[in-house]
Amino acid sequence: MNTIKLFIAVFLLSFGSLAQAQNSITFKITDEETGEPLIGATVYASATMGAIADNNGLATINNIEGESITVKISFVGYEAIKNTYSIPYEGKMPIEIKMEHHHEEVEEMVVTATRTSRSIEDIPTRIEFLGAEELQEKAVMRSANIAMLLRESTGIQMQVTSPSSANQSIRIQGLDGRYTQLMKDGFPLYGGFSGGLSIMQIPPLDLRQVEVIKGSNSTLYGGGAIAGLVNLVSIRPEEEALTKVMVDQTSAGGTTLNAFYASAENRWSYTLFGSGHRQTAYDANDDNFSDLPETRSITLNPTIFFKPSETDEFRLALNGTFEDRWGGNLNAVDDREPNAQNYLQENESRRMSYQLSYTKTWDENRRLTLKNSLLHFDRGIHQFQYGFDGEQVATFSEATYSFGQARSSWLVGMNIYSDRFNESHDSNSDRSYEQFTAGVFIQQNTQLSEDWSLETGLRLDQSKDYGLQTLPRLSVMYKAHPKLTFRMGGGLGYKLPTIFTEETERLSFRAYNLST
Repeated sequence: MNTIKLFIAVFLLSFGSLAQAQNSITFKITDEETGEPLIGATVYASATMGAIADNNGLATINNIEGESITVKISFVGYEAIKNTYSIPYEGKMPIEIKMEHHHEEVEEMVVTATRTSRSIEDIPTRIEFLGAEELQEKAVMRSANIAMLLRESTGIQMQVTSPSSANQSIRIQGLDGRYTQLMKDGFPLYGGFSGGLSIMQIPPLDLRQVEVIKGSNSTLYGGGAIAGLVNLVSIRPEEEALTKVMVDQTSAGGTTLNAFYASAENRWSYTLFGSGHRQTAYDANDDNFSDLPETRSITLNPTIFFKPSETDEFRLALNGTFEDRWGGNLNAVDDREPNAQNYLQENESRRMSYQLSYTKTWDENRRLTLKNSLLHFDRGIHQFQYGFDGEQVATFSEATYSFGQARSSWLVGMNIYSDRFNESHDSNSDRSYEQFTAGVFIQQNTQLSEDWSLETGLRLDQSKDYGLQTLPRLSVMYKAHPKLTFRMGGGLGYKLPTIFTEETERLSFRAYNLST
């Protein structure tokens, strides 16, 4: 009798496990031509159900309810695939998904990072473009920050610079993260000290598009854009009001609430974005050390637009992010008290800024733009018998004027950038600094023929401490076929020295001077 009962129990457990397995579905996503796994490809089923392909191209959706599931599989640069599968799935798993490169027309994708009104396929500069649909899919998977949506772009690597804080930097074409310029609506808000934790503090819900330029673009944006730049473009209000609310709960103990609203009324329009994120310390490999730090953060971004006429527009944006992170030994994270045996790193950061701009547009080829921004960033790192506290104040002012014709356009401009860092914690050496740079630049775009385009530029920067820097740039584009385009370009750049690098971030800026 006991043997029969045991057999029945084992049968029921096996049946239950089989039923649970049948309520999941696994895909193997690869490039159709090369067979290489597409790491980071998105499998989207609904606002609360989806998966991201791992290093082997495998993505699994669990706990599927209903008799069928419809999924959309997408990856930047590939044709999206939409299929419906019966549940439980009785075919071979993982399901093989072979994705083709897309060749769709992209004339409507107008980028702002090049400061021209040309479409993405008519610009000699190499640009990758993430639109609203792709951003929405990535926000479903990870709504707390933009790290995931950048990670899947080819040529971009997200480098973890601190295991305790989970901080990451953007590497383009293998270069250190400090050589990539990160911008928000054309403003350099994440340079120097403020570059710390920047990727982890930018939610994607209020973004309209992301523009990635690979290769030097220092002519337009200064010496820091040596490897390239990433420009985050915010949603603009339209006649119809827009409301977006998203609540994200992860299996790793993270909870994120994002809310966005946009409205336009006559000459005035505005957007309002708010985000709150809470993450409990998460240990993925049971080594008693946090792989994800405990985090509490709040972000508020209101923006006001005013159009006194059809040709004039003022824009004022305010940004505030307030965050605390605790990473290290789980016992120390719980007690909030580090000691010689239990490592703990606490990060406190406060980021506040404003951006003010004025634009006068006579036509699509003639435009005047004035910009000004102010950033205040304060961050403290506290460990056992060590602390680092610093404050950065950075300003940016710029005037640009574009003119010309459709086949030949010009852009001239000048800007002033200042960066002051003060180390407030007691230290044996003073690593505070103050930098001031003024620059003038010019860029010219020429459509040489139906197949050839040329882009040239020159920038002159005068730094208070490091003298004159001359930055030429050249890009050429050749359209060999409607579906085949060649681009080649090059330029010079420079980077003013600071103590803020990937290496010093890993060391919590301990015992590091500008002279080393």
